[in-house]
Amino acid sequence: MPNKTQILNHQQIEQKITRIAFQIYENNYNEEQLIIAGIAKNGFVFAQLIAQKLESICSIKIVLHELKIHKKNPISNKAILDSDAIDFKNQVIIVVDDVLNSGKTMMYGLNHFLGEPVKKLSTAVLVNRSYKRFPVHADYLGVNLATTMKEHIEVSFETEEFSAWLM
Repeated sequence: MPNKTQILNHQQIEQKITRIAFQIYENNYNEEQLIIAGIAKNGFVFAQLIAQKLESICSIKIVLHELKIHKKNPISNKAILDSDAIDFKNQVIIVVDDVLNSGKTMMYGLNHFLGEPVKKLSTAVLVNRSYKRFPVHADYLGVNLATTMKEHIEVSFETEEFSAWLM
């Protein structure tokens, strides 16, 4: 079994979710609606948690969607949003993932919205690794972590206990 180092425990992840939700609200308090698109699997779970917290602290309408990206071959398999009947015109969109590694997955997630006349497009991540191959940054961030290319971040959103591990 590889060495594992816990970088965030349940309480710390809950604090990050709360802080990110308040930052999103502070930067968008005049909006009537926010569209939050979570990248499938853990990014979507993280987006759900942020959306729940936002709904508890403000009256902005939160619209949550799941964005599915084929991570091995994102060019020939375009990102798919769980609903096609969405008007993005003048909307604020926040794309959410659990870990920002090289920026590739987030880049293809953002690309889904680039041809739309959105008002603002932002990103939110729980863990941002410090190396990038793509020009993507996190607007809302839980923690920055300098890692090597060989290391891996694993985030678990189990119902009983959230955690993030460096492996």
